[in-house]
Amino acid sequence: MAAVFPFSAIVGQDEMKLALLIASVDPSVGGVLIFGDRGTGKSTAVRALAALLPTMRAVVGCPYGCDPAKVAGLCGACDGSAVKPAAASKARAKSVAGGKGTPEPKSHAVPVPVVDLPLGATEDRVVGALDLERALAHGQKAFEPGLLARANRGFLYIDEANLLEDHLVDLLLDVAASGENVVEREGLSIRHPARFVLVGSGNPEEGELRPQLLDRFGLSVEVKTPTDLPTRIEVVRRRDTFERDPAAFIAAWQKEDAKLRRRLTAARAHLAEVEVPDRVLEQAAGLCMALGTDGLRGELTLMRSARALAAFEGDASVDDRHLKRVAAPALRHRLRRNPLEDAGSASRIERAIAERFGA
Repeated sequence: MAAVFPFSAIVGQDEMKLALLIASVDPSVGGVLIFGDRGTGKSTAVRALAALLPTMRAVVGCPYGCDPAKVAGLCGACDGSAVKPAAASKARAKSVAGGKGTPEPKSHAVPVPVVDLPLGATEDRVVGALDLERALAHGQKAFEPGLLARANRGFLYIDEANLLEDHLVDLLLDVAASGENVVEREGLSIRHPARFVLVGSGNPEEGELRPQLLDRFGLSVEVKTPTDLPTRIEVVRRRDTFERDPAAFIAAWQKEDAKLRRRLTAARAHLAEVEVPDRVLEQAAGLCMALGTDGLRGELTLMRSARALAAFEGDASVDDRHLKRVAAPALRHRLRRNPLEDAGSASRIERAIAERFGA
């Protein structure tokens, strides 16, 4: 297995790292789009995140990594006794009412999946298809899960997302909206859970992202080549040190990564307790109105991102500080373009924040 550059050792690109951490704390934020220059650490950060994430509990043998604690949501392949989820829920309720309780299915700790979706992937590879080996050898119709099945409860990463073929974009939009993958082909009729955090990266010079897919990303960050000399030197120094002796470099940053991992675990446990005062909701809605964002997804993303940031920092409630830090990534890709205005979306957001919150 190839060595992975430590997340905590990435120099600069603070907005990108923060967006990935926020999406890890609260997947309902809706994923992260990373656009910027080549060679700025976009893919490195995503793969580093995979090594940083805490493990999760999954049902043993389940191809979709179902959560053993959510008995009512188990798929038909992992309900433990071949009963359907509804029946399992009824049995659980009955035994709980009798004071016995229902034991969870056998589970084990597994890494959170971070699955790459290659640009050249076929639709069958993505959604799954008939298992030809079993069909030819045993005459059985069986389902071979695809990339969406592997990504359930984890991350689906698309490098060069702006170059993804249209039919795959449409497919991802359907699955992202429903949280379920439906496969109807070759006599198979399969439904399985497919809830994942979508992470995309790309270079804007190579083409823009389709608006429908762009709107599905909760956060959008811009990464640029560092312009100050000390930062550029430190990037080169760390990368060279890592490539010469990966094991020693990873060991040197192990404590920092472990510290981040503990903060992520604590933030997830604390998230439900973080309060969002009405005044903060008013500020979020007012900011979106001032910027003219379409729909209400901007406010939802802004509120969820600010709450996840508060949880990550150990705060009891969301305040203006959190809103201001997440406003740009939550809103920059939701602004209408004004051909008469030279300022970019980030500058417009900064101006609106200054007007709304003061200097």
